[in-house]
Amino acid sequence: MDISKDCLICGAALSYRETAAEHLCNYCRQAFTANISCPAGHFICDNCHSASANELIKTYCLTAESTDPVAMAIHLMHSPQVKMHGPEHHFLVPAVLLAAYYNHKQKPSEKAAKLAEAEKRARNVLGGFCGFYGACGAGVGVGIFVSLITGSTPLAQTTWSQSNLATACALQSIAGFSGPRCCKRDSFLAILAAADFLHKVFNTALPVKQAITCEFFSQNNECLQTRCSFYAGE
Repeated sequence: MDISKDCLICGAALSYRETAAEHLCNYCRQAFTANISCPAGHFICDNCHSASANELIKTYCLTAESTDPVAMAIHLMHSPQVKMHGPEHHFLVPAVLLAAYYNHKQKPSEKAAKLAEAEKRARNVLGGFCGFYGACGAGVGVGIFVSLITGSTPLAQTTWSQSNLATACALQSIAGFSGPRCCKRDSFLAILAAADFLHKVFNTALPVKQAITCEFFSQNNECLQTRCSFYAGE
């Protein structure tokens, strides 16, 4: 895909028209007038185009109405700011979970403050955490999510246990696969584990996409391929 001229979401060749038309940005959901269009209808405004990964994740989650965190994660993973691997996934996981959870609860006004705090906490989870600290940042992101929806603190009792147990469930699922790391695989596993935990512990069932087919394996030189349950094949 030639990012200088092709759609940054799907790779299709862009069309340039003499007459401008209104387009809805795929991330901030605001309307803009532009002469450029993608045949699939994708559009990225200048602000989102130049945003950092975390800024884009936060903007998208604030405006998204979806209750499926996996679908939201995949949408964000297609943006050029979200690399194949990187610490942005440590924020992406709790961000899509928070967005899906508060959309499901019909409390979207809660998202802004929770997302801001999740971003702040996720910045403390360094790149390479999985290999150097023995705790994948995507799994830690699940703990960040649960601690935020429960209002947990280091002095809490039940919620302290719940946030740690949620992290443990995510890490166990991630550790079930052999290394090396894959930020996409580990994020999928973490989100699925979080959804399962929400259902079992909080009786909250999110409509999570279970049959995930990875669209990013060709970008991963260390892909497990057939040893990964999300592998799409050549």
